[in-house]
Amino acid sequence: MLWRKLKLFWWNHWVKFVVVAWTFFIFWIPFAALGSIDSYQRSYMVAWLSTMGLQATISAVIFVVLYSWVLQGGLQKLKKRQIKGEGVNIKWTDVIGMEGAKLEAKEIVELIKDRARVKKIGGNIIRGMLMMGPPGCGKTYLAKAIATEAGIPFISMSGSEFVEVFVGVGASRVRQLFQKARRLAYADGGCIIFIDEIDAVGRKRVFSAFGGTEETNSTQNQLLAEMDGLSDKDENVIVIGATNAAQETMDEALLRPGRFDRKIYVDKPDLEEREALFRYYLTKIKYDESIDIGRLARKAVTKSPADIANITKEAALIATRSKNDLVTMEHISEAMERIDLGLKRNRKVSEKEMRITAYHETGHLIVTYLLHPTDDVFKASIIPRGPAGGVTYSLPANDEMFRNKDWFIAEIGVLLAGYVAEKVKFGVTSSGVSSDFQHAMRLAHTMVWRLGMGQSESLGDYASIPSEQLSGSVKDKLNAETHDIIQAAMKSVEELLKKENVIFERFATELLKRQELDYDDIEAIFKEYGKSNPRVTSKYLPPKA
Repeated sequence: MLWRKLKLFWWNHWVKFVVVAWTFFIFWIPFAALGSIDSYQRSYMVAWLSTMGLQATISAVIFVVLYSWVLQGGLQKLKKRQIKGEGVNIKWTDVIGMEGAKLEAKEIVELIKDRARVKKIGGNIIRGMLMMGPPGCGKTYLAKAIATEAGIPFISMSGSEFVEVFVGVGASRVRQLFQKARRLAYADGGCIIFIDEIDAVGRKRVFSAFGGTEETNSTQNQLLAEMDGLSDKDENVIVIGATNAAQETMDEALLRPGRFDRKIYVDKPDLEEREALFRYYLTKIKYDESIDIGRLARKAVTKSPADIANITKEAALIATRSKNDLVTMEHISEAMERIDLGLKRNRKVSEKEMRITAYHETGHLIVTYLLHPTDDVFKASIIPRGPAGGVTYSLPANDEMFRNKDWFIAEIGVLLAGYVAEKVKFGVTSSGVSSDFQHAMRLAHTMVWRLGMGQSESLGDYASIPSEQLSGSVKDKLNAETHDIIQAAMKSVEELLKKENVIFERFATELLKRQELDYDDIEAIFKEYGKSNPRVTSKYLPPKA
């Protein structure tokens, strides 16, 4: 029994015995060593050992300071671009091309100004606003206008500035940002935090199966906590986020009410807004007042405000290189083509290649003009641009939000027209049809596999189902329908080009002679043969697949 008690005592206290023994050992050896040397050396060693504690303390302090510095950003410290509201100086009159978004933003400004009234009636002060939409549509510009009109400080940052390889740095930067914003709001009555590309820290959180998390998770968690904390504070801090990413990619916790309360979609401008944008940006340069701005707006379908600003700047450069004092319609058209199609290349092309290119582009031109329900041909060229030997430049005549089956079939016909034109004229085709085939096959595949536009009753988005879960018969059926759409479109285009052989030869001849044909030239030639510009219906529309 005694032996067991001793054994149990040893199990419970063996660590203490080992520590005591080790401590005695490590202290006994130095003292034993000091006792074996002479007095001078012993005094020297004792003096040196007495400084070890001070050295360790200094080293520990340096380590703690450096580690804290790294956590706060280190060499990449948070760059808070603080600007006073009046310093931003962008007013509502400067915000052009986003009338719908501007109306919603005006309401935000009124709520910021009437903060006391909102609280009095029991309403919640807006804490966050998320602006979504394509790049170049003015999200940052709109945020600055909100700060100017509200008359409060504006702190601008990018989401990527929160992302670091060191764990905790991003969260620390979020804390610094909100601390600074609260102080500014306390002094000036409010503050706007603008985080551009917020999807860098706001995307859906990912959790590791091994228990760890990504660095962006902790950063986003801190952002969520800070935005929740705003509701308990008297400071009027509003967070505005901007992103080009789809809403589905953002974390749901960030989008819930109480954080980003409002969502504003900043879309590309419509016809009237594009016209206003051209008028605004043309005032920045010297231009010919006879320019048809309405026509420019119609030609700039799908262009963003940033695109339109870039077009006017490029037109000014072209006019300068041409030794002109004013920017003309020709300069703006050339700027649009240069941006969309690329620079013209001074490459020598053989006569055979030029003939193939001329008939290839003629096929695109005729089918677009006569078959396409929405697109107009603005230029056809056989001058090499970028990787292409020639180009047919077409744009929608009107703004379209949705595309129906007729559009897809016509678009596929236009893409195949170059191949069919070469085959009809020369009996053989060239490698220039490769990109056209890729795009046409992709569209036909989308029609059948995703949009339910095939011949059968196979409705649904089959592309969303994993391939291994689809039976072979279903795949074969869908692929057969895709093939049928391509074949039907090709047959219809071939019939059209053979029927309109006279016009086909005329356009190819004109391209070989003049190398480029503009919108007015194309319209004039079609009118010679009694062909109007059918944008909605046409007797040449291919049969529905």
